Amino acid sequence: MAEISVWTIKELLDRSRQFLEGKGVPTPRLDAEVLLAHVLGRPRIELYLEYDKPLGKTQIEEYRALIRGRGERRPVAYLVGGVGFWSLDLYLDDGALIPSPDTETVVEAILSAAKALRAQEPGLVLNILEMGTGSGAIPLAVLSELEGVRWVGVERSSDALRVALRNREKYSQLQAPRQNRLLLIHGDRFSALSPGYEPHMVVGNPPYIPTGTIDRLMPEVSRSEPRMALDGGPRGTDFQRYMMEYASVALTPEGRLIFEMGADQERLLRDILTGFPALRLVELRRDLARHPRAFHARRV
Repeated sequence: MAEISVWTIKELLDRSRQFLEGKGVPTPRLDAEVLLAHVLGRPRIELYLEYDKPLGKTQIEEYRALIRGRGERRPVAYLVGGVGFWSLDLYLDDGALIPSPDTETVVEAILSAAKALRAQEPGLVLNILEMGTGSGAIPLAVLSELEGVRWVGVERSSDALRVALRNREKYSQLQAPRQNRLLLIHGDRFSALSPGYEPHMVVGNPPYIPTGTIDRLMPEVSRSEPRMALDGGPRGTDFQRYMMEYASVALTPEGRLIFEMGADQERLLRDILTGFPALRLVELRRDLARHPRAFHARRV
């Protein structure tokens, strides 16, 4: 971008789009608008109403710093410190994975399973166990829709746990007033849990990217997002297999196992499931692109 002068909103957006295009950013115009709306503290749509408005030096300097960061392929969510998910406006920094719209498919599967379990036992207080709570996106989305949930989220990254705790505080009204509880635990997988704990659901968005594939992903992912939250082992299924193993012995009868999966993992996961006869596949719920995204099994 050129040196700072008195620029209008339109001029800034045009220059920023050109700059980001040159850096290979996939959505240069959208990102330029989102970042400027963040600096100005107003909805993006309002930029179009004030195209000819000149901006002050402080605003331009702040915006330039964000545009430089985006040109370095830092994700927009980290630059603005937040992301929308479900009906929530979550705090976010680079300590936690950026929740994807695809992950909302997991929320939908959990809500569907909750409805089925409560049809069998009306008024059931649901015990839900999550592996890798990350930013807290999945539990907070579910708690915004349900009452009477006791959620335990286990997170091995202290940085991600810090983000989740901040979001839990931000949405504290989703807990006690709705007869919900969200307990967040620092631990590796489910080793921190007491023996004998029997959840009605085991859920999560575990790492499922094969180790050798991560460095070939978009720079926004491979350079910025926590590798711990991406690396699923040589075939990408290490954590999903572990969740099947745990769920096959820990779930209550008819309890549900629900986790996010890669679009190309269906055959692998079906094969792995055959090794756990206590589990039966309920559905592979598809995302908006019609890819299988949420793996849903039950204990028989």
